[in-house]
Amino acid sequence: MKNKTIYICSNCGYESPKWQGRCMNCNEWNTFEEEVQIKGAGAKNFDRARKDAIQLNYVKSSNSERIRTGIKEFDRVMGGGIVRDSLTIITAKPGAGKSTLLLQVAQDLCLRGHKVIYASGEESESQIKNRSDRLFDKVSDNLWVFCDNSLNSVIYHTNQINPDLIILDSIQTFQVDEIRDSKAGSPTQTMECANELLKLAKNPDRPRAVIIVGQMTKKDEMAGLRALEHLVDTVLFIEGESDEELRGLSVTKNRFGSTWERGFFTMTEEGMVSIDNPSQFFMTQREGEKTVSGSAITVIRDGSRPIIVEIESLVSTSFLPYPSRISECIRKDQLNTLVSILEQRGGIKLFDRDIVLKATGGLKLKEQSVNLAIIMSIVSSVQNRPISNGIAFLADVGLTGELKKVPSLELRIKELDRMGFKQVFIAKGALPKNAKFEDVKVIEKTMLSEVIGNI
Repeated sequence: MKNKTIYICSNCGYESPKWQGRCMNCNEWNTFEEEVQIKGAGAKNFDRARKDAIQLNYVKSSNSERIRTGIKEFDRVMGGGIVRDSLTIITAKPGAGKSTLLLQVAQDLCLRGHKVIYASGEESESQIKNRSDRLFDKVSDNLWVFCDNSLNSVIYHTNQINPDLIILDSIQTFQVDEIRDSKAGSPTQTMECANELLKLAKNPDRPRAVIIVGQMTKKDEMAGLRALEHLVDTVLFIEGESDEELRGLSVTKNRFGSTWERGFFTMTEEGMVSIDNPSQFFMTQREGEKTVSGSAITVIRDGSRPIIVEIESLVSTSFLPYPSRISECIRKDQLNTLVSILEQRGGIKLFDRDIVLKATGGLKLKEQSVNLAIIMSIVSSVQNRPISNGIAFLADVGLTGELKKVPSLELRIKELDRMGFKQVFIAKGALPKNAKFEDVKVIEKTMLSEVIGNI
């Protein structure tokens, strides 16, 4: 029986009998890849032994066993460690540190008595060895490497070595030997490899954790079909540019934990170093009672935890018809809005001033809870009047100049209390009456002008 050639969009999975420059379904250009369908190949799948259906009432529930790596930020993002029978995919821009982080995870697990196979279809054994020599004083004997693009060989070595964790870097470079008409990286090969790895991970007789690396497109999205993300248990992204020190590890899907978590790392010569106390990292540590103008403190909620953040601003005289508004941490439109509020409701004229804004550590701020702190940092800079140490600001600011409450306020103030802050300005009536703190004093205000007058 003659085989049939079809074309599949690598972006959305749309099938076409002939090649097209533009996908009719998702409107993306140059995404069609040739696939050969083997006639009658799928019919034999129905001859498999069928699995019986079970009434849900009689299914035993179980808590998934987790493997801790010792890298605190990684374990926290994963929900407490790697689930033993899970399939995880991690993606990032080239040079963000995917391979480095996974090699560190492998080494840490091996030092704890687990066996790990690190399979790479992109690098040679010597390249991986060079990286390990840079990261570790001595590589564990429990760490095995395999450099080839055959998934069948990975499965063979898995049966021989019996590892607890399998790392595949990257799935777009591997292929299943039985499908000879599709090249590595094609939608068919990628999904077939993912399904084989899923079977390997979910084997009830010998469950294993599997982590696969997924390549990223020019649009900063995971390459391949969306079905790949639906198939896996956990999806991780590493944020950060290759020339920056700060890295963020965020989770967008996690069947075993929260889907709203992010861990922070610094990229060093020794690899990815976990930032275990972000509140301390994103503040400038100044000696004694030293203060500087243009600095204000607030608290964001990143995932399930609060993080103290320092916002810095620089206000200077402009010699141009249109003053500059530059921000590294918020959108320019948001900065312009806050400047307008400050001019109209705070009585501070900035029409002839350049304003530059950033957050310590290069953190991007997306919450409205930082607005009062941003305004107060600008006030401090334009008046050259430092804000006393131990003071923080936690409120949104409306166009009317009124302070607005922010979510999870009590949790944020507790973090300020933990870090030794003495005062925090919030919107009046935003805090529950039964809320209690050890040292920090909560000051409630209604209007922005009242806060400016108290600093």
